Amino acid sequence: MERQKTILVVDDEPHIVLGLKDALEFEGFRVVTAATGGEAVEVHRRERPDAVLLDLMLPDQNGYQVCQQIRLLDTAVPVIMLTAKSQESDKIRGLDSGADDYVTKPFSVGELAARIRALFRRTGRPSDVTVVTIGDVSINLATHVLSTAKGAQETLSFYEVELIRLLHERKGQPVAREEILKRIWGLDSNPANRTIDNFVVKLRKKVEKKPNQPVHILTVYGYGYKLVP
Repeated sequence: MERQKTILVVDDEPHIVLGLKDALEFEGFRVVTAATGGEAVEVHRRERPDAVLLDLMLPDQNGYQVCQQIRLLDTAVPVIMLTAKSQESDKIRGLDSGADDYVTKPFSVGELAARIRALFRRTGRPSDVTVVTIGDVSINLATHVLSTAKGAQETLSFYEVELIRLLHERKGQPVAREEILKRIWGLDSNPANRTIDNFVVKLRKKVEKKPNQPVHILTVYGYGYKLVP
């Protein structure tokens, strides 16, 4: 029997916590909660959850700071940031702090549950490929570690790794935005959804010598993306 997945919900608004807890438990997940950043770190240390839903605005510190602390404990756990801010700069900052994804309030609990189900489907899917080489860098899909030819290393987020994995499965072939959103995020395609674009921007900074003139992660205009290792 498959182990029940645990989700840590971090938010100081009781009605949001209760709504998420009820919805996620209905989906079959175990839910633990925290109302402050400090409590979130302690609960994570104790419970070792399989995913974290993290509010950006907390009473003692912001979600960016909490995410960085969680990353020191666990480099691979998926972190989805819950934020009332919709500006692109805020979302990029969240991703740069170590978050894997973001959902803007007010959000659909059904959409959030779909993202989490997709996340765990990807987590549980075996892969024959462990290391992917792109240009001068190599990415270990099991450890999430990116290594450069000069020996430098950094840890990639869950969704960065899954995007690389999917593009590598179809290397040299374009992959539609609709398929990427559905398979990795569990979402339907929406022209206003910039989730994929933000992750591509981040990845290009890490694997391309000239991120503004990419030669490996290419945009197929009007369709999606393709990987040319």
